[in-house]
Amino acid sequence: MKKLIVAIDGPSGVGKSTLSKLLARELGYVNLDTGAMYRTVALAAQRQGIDPDDAERLERLCAAIRIDFVREAAEEKVLLNGEDVSRQIRSPEISLLTARIAACPAVRSAMVARQRVLGAGGGVVLEGRDIGTVVFPQADIKLFLKASPAERGRRRFLELQAKGVQSDLARTIADVEERDASDSSLEVS
Repeated sequence: MKKLIVAIDGPSGVGKSTLSKLLARELGYVNLDTGAMYRTVALAAQRQGIDPDDAERLERLCAAIRIDFVREAAEEKVLLNGEDVSRQIRSPEISLLTARIAACPAVRSAMVARQRVLGAGGGVVLEGRDIGTVVFPQADIKLFLKASPAERGRRRFLELQAKGVQSDLARTIADVEERDASDSSLEVS
C-alpha cells in the first residue's frame, strides 16, 4: 500500500499537534511537528544571543544545528543537537520569539527544505502552517483546522497549566492574538 503524505494546517493552538500525533500513531506513520522545528531554531537563537532580525546569523544557525524527532515509548521528543528540548520549546517566551524567528525568509527557506526532505517518502503526518499549500501542495490528504482565538488561548492555557507552567488566561489569549497578527503579516511561507 502507498505511504501517504498527510498535511494538517491551521492557526496556532487549534489542535494540529494533538490530531497529528493521534493520527500518526494510528497509521503507524512518523509525526513531523513543523512548528517544533521553528521553536527549536528560536531556542537555539536565544541561547546564542542571536537577534531575531539578524538574518545572516539565523541562516548560519539553521545550517549548523541538527533537529531530530524521536519517539520513546508513547512520548515524542524534539532534540536539538542531541539534547531533549521538548519542554523548553513550549514556553510562552519561546512561543513569542518563534513568531519573529519564523518571519525571517532565510529561516523559513531552510526549514521548508528540511521538511520536504523528511516527508518526501510518505508515511508521514506533517503539521504546521502552510504545510498543505507551500511545503507539500501535493499531499495526499490535507486538513485545515479552525477555532476562535479565545478557544485556542483557553486550550493553550490549560496545556501550560498541565505542564506546571505559570500563565494567565487573558495574557495567553492575547499571546494567541499577537501570534495570529504576526503570522498573517508573513510575506514568505
